[in-house]
Amino acid sequence: MKNIFLITLILCIAAIFHASQSCADILVVRVNGVVNPVMSEYISKNIDRADKDNAEAVVIELDTPGGLDTSMRSIVKKINASSTPVIVYVAPGGARAASAGVFITMAAHVAAMAPGTNIGAAHPVGVGGKMDKTMAEKAENDAAAYIISIAEKRKRNAEWAEKAVRESLSITESDALKMNVIDFVSSDLTSLLTAVDKKEIETAAGKHTMNTGGVNIIYIEMSVRHKILDIISDPNIAYLLMLLGFYGIFFELTNPGAIFPGVIGALSLILALYSFQTLPVNYAGVMLIVLGIVLFILEIKVTSFGMLTIGGIISMTIGSIMLFDSPLPFLSLSLKVILPAVIITALFFSLTIYLVVKAYKRKPVTGAEGLAGLTGEAKTDIHDKGQVFIHGEIWSAWSEEAIKAGEKVVVVEVNNLKLKVKARK
Repeated sequence: MKNIFLITLILCIAAIFHASQSCADILVVRVNGVVNPVMSEYISKNIDRADKDNAEAVVIELDTPGGLDTSMRSIVKKINASSTPVIVYVAPGGARAASAGVFITMAAHVAAMAPGTNIGAAHPVGVGGKMDKTMAEKAENDAAAYIISIAEKRKRNAEWAEKAVRESLSITESDALKMNVIDFVSSDLTSLLTAVDKKEIETAAGKHTMNTGGVNIIYIEMSVRHKILDIISDPNIAYLLMLLGFYGIFFELTNPGAIFPGVIGALSLILALYSFQTLPVNYAGVMLIVLGIVLFILEIKVTSFGMLTIGGIISMTIGSIMLFDSPLPFLSLSLKVILPAVIITALFFSLTIYLVVKAYKRKPVTGAEGLAGLTGEAKTDIHDKGQVFIHGEIWSAWSEEAIKAGEKVVVVEVNNLKLKVKARK
């Protein structure tokens, strides 16, 4: 009896251990914003983690207006190469998978959407500059062929996918389900995982039957590094970092040894340069902004009666508008940022000019030049030569008029440490 009990206990423990070993986790990553190198790195890193940890699936909760073609293609390649099932879930309600988001959604092993979401409008645009008719046609054909191949690979509606690119079609989640653009409409993640349980899919490792019922869900937040890089990839932040960098370097050059402005300026410029590689930068705009700041600086050295300042304001404003050449609003610079930045820059340099002029006109208070205008007393008779007591010191002096010892004198000028004085009236 004891042996039977012992064997049963061992079998139960083994069964529990086996069940715990076979029950893999599901990783959930939430991405909300522009498809850029930061998003690509974040998604790719977690797909690699899922492959390494033998996770049951990776769920990408997606909400994006679109983004960069290169970053989108990088994500699609990573999904295609993944041996772990990748589920793209357009959520929560009100979210969208637009432009580059369409490609990512259709590339998923399982595509799902929440109620109140939409997908579509995947027509390519020239984010790095305006395209002529030929280039636009080439980009459109390339994008259409790419999304057709993705749709056919996942056995989804390739005809609609092509229209999403060529005609910028956009549909709701219910239409997407009816038209075989996605696989499921689910109100939340739990119901989605229940729906995909036992579904057979094909990954890079071969056919796989999903076991998503009752598994452990791990939500993976963006690291601090990714969050910082994502923030500075915003065009408005990148623009402000560039200006802050210019200000810091200018302060350091005009006040050598201050150190802090130079360090902040250098760091800001480095961060701005990182941001620029993720954005459609028009370098003519950068040069106009630099020219504007140079004109502001020249106003300090050259008397132009404000013409250089006006030129600087015009140059900086035009350069700021041209800086990011894209018809997409999320890749463009806001006028609400440009105007305050230009005004503050103009005021900053105007104040600097005022202080420089004021300092230039101020009467010297130290050294030999500081003696001019001071009052003293003649120690001896003075004409061609003599001595005066000025500012607590005895100086050699001369005068164009005769001055008797003891009379009050005023310093007219200083020449070779000899004072020219006159009698104080």
